[in-house]
Amino acid sequence: MKNAGAIIFRSMILLLIGTAIGFYLADNNLSGNGLNFSLKSNNKINSVLRLVKDNYVDSVNEDSLEGVAVNNVLQTLDPHSLYLQPQRAQSINENLDGGFNGVGLEYQILRDTLVVTQVYSGGPAATAGLLPGDKIIRVNDKNFSGTKLTAKKVDQTLKGDSLTQISMSVLTANYSTLKTYRIQRGHVDLSSLDAAYMINPETGYIKISKFASTTDADFRDALTKLKARGLKKLVLDIRENGGGYLSAATSLANEFLSKGKLIVYTKGAHEERKDYFSTDSGMFKEGKLAVLIDEYSASASEILAGALQDLDRAVIVGRRSFGKGLVQQQFPFGDGSAVNLTVARYYTPSGRSIQKSYKYGTEIYHNEIAERMRKGELFSEQSTLSDSIFKKPSPYHTSSGKKVYSGGGIMPDVFVPADTTINTDLVQALSEQQLFTAYTIDQMGPVLNKFHTSDAFVSQYNISDDEFNKFILYASKTIKEMDSKELLASKSTIKSLLKASAARFKWGDNAYFEVMNSNDVTLNKAVEAVN
Repeated sequence: MKNAGAIIFRSMILLLIGTAIGFYLADNNLSGNGLNFSLKSNNKINSVLRLVKDNYVDSVNEDSLEGVAVNNVLQTLDPHSLYLQPQRAQSINENLDGGFNGVGLEYQILRDTLVVTQVYSGGPAATAGLLPGDKIIRVNDKNFSGTKLTAKKVDQTLKGDSLTQISMSVLTANYSTLKTYRIQRGHVDLSSLDAAYMINPETGYIKISKFASTTDADFRDALTKLKARGLKKLVLDIRENGGGYLSAATSLANEFLSKGKLIVYTKGAHEERKDYFSTDSGMFKEGKLAVLIDEYSASASEILAGALQDLDRAVIVGRRSFGKGLVQQQFPFGDGSAVNLTVARYYTPSGRSIQKSYKYGTEIYHNEIAERMRKGELFSEQSTLSDSIFKKPSPYHTSSGKKVYSGGGIMPDVFVPADTTINTDLVQALSEQQLFTAYTIDQMGPVLNKFHTSDAFVSQYNISDDEFNKFILYASKTIKEMDSKELLASKSTIKSLLKASAARFKWGDNAYFEVMNSNDVTLNKAVEAVN
């Protein structure tokens, strides 16, 4: 069974990172206008904050207190209206705007040394020649390794204004002496696609992690390359995609639809109805299409899945989606903080709102996915359909007359139960401690050096029982106690994650997902559907 605590945690992260984001109607800077509380007005929140500041027994952080007060007000409205601290607002916007300023690498801190695990293509680090496995020993002529490194310290060191320089002294696998790189920071592009490859000679696979400003361009570029390799059918994976820009969702939906189809419409008390229609510019308007969703597919993901389901354009495969049908607009303040305020609801082409109920409060809303697990919904289509939101007759139908549901997410056309071995406490702990990558760095170099291509590694290499036991022994130095039943139940998943992590370390994300998808039941169902 999936761990309930882990599901609640992932649900919270989804809400904060993905589903808290709808689409941004404007970039109005509201500092100084009506959203800033006036001390002269009859405002109870403002008065209480002033009382606390002037009279409370201990000193308080006024900015933090104000943020808590604002967020508490917003959370009484709905679970997705939020106050964002400056750093959080910046992180979300960078993530969805397609990049950031820095050197462009991923890393792991191993024995108080920064080890490069990925280098972003086209970024400053890649241009300079850094590679996965490189260890950064000195930065700007000062010791860096062995200085009690933290993720915060590393990020503060590596990130910076574009065109500023940073010097790195690096120990590589091929040299016993330090090699110094002088790297000019710059804009690092972040793709919203996790993977794009051919499953078989005619069927392509594309996984999208978010709906960002670059998503449609990323998709078109990937599709063009796959078409050159023979793509005629497509599996689009938006599992665990928490959403993003509405405009990105409508642009992607447009890729699959003929001209003049209603994709979605929005409306609210202060927002007139706005319809979004397809144009005639799509690149995949006729080929067979399957879309993968799960309980963490939310917001913009549900806009796409709902439109393609209502218009009978794709078969939807997986489990009931999250159920977020609210649209947020971001209002920034002068200090970099912001308010994400719900301004409208969105509706699929058939007229259904898929927003699940939040009338019982934010806490119950956040825990709803764990409740689905408790009731058996993640493992049985019948349990899902017996939920109260699906018991009453549905007035909504697709273009061909097929019944579809509202009020609780997108119900897939083909249900696939959750795999109970994927997210055990042990698997979660191994992942959170980054032990798969650590073992790859420390132990799997000789294995990886035997393979010159990812295709050869994926098809020819498998984690043996002996390698598995070595990994568990290695991990036991960090995780002192392991449940033997969980270890047995998760053995296959751990082997897959270890192989996939090694593949990603040397060849990148495509190789990772090729390994992880090789025994993916949901993906196999989707391939059956398009064939």
